[in-house]
Amino acid sequence: MLVAASVVFLYYSIWTLAMLTSRPFSPGAPQQPFVDSDHPLHAFFPPRVWAIRIPVILILLGSAVVGSFLSVVMIRSNRKKAAKAKAAAAKKKA
Repeated sequence: MLVAASVVFLYYSIWTLAMLTSRPFSPGAPQQPFVDSDHPLHAFFPPRVWAIRIPVILILLGSAVVGSFLSVVMIRSNRKKAAKAKAAAAKKKA
């Protein structure tokens, strides 16, 4: 698992740092890649726009999964509390 995470990190780092821009962002200035656009190395990487889309999609998906898990846990916890309260109320009446 650590090896896979390291490979993904290195791939993304090379893609975003070496292949995308060669100078800091300045408004109106075109961003030039370190590697020429016709270089065969570009065949190993998706288009530049995916350097932002992939992490955003993963963050949104992860947030949705965590939120769903928390809501399911909270709903189940409330159901157990309600059942205990109902049983205690029924026991008091009897």
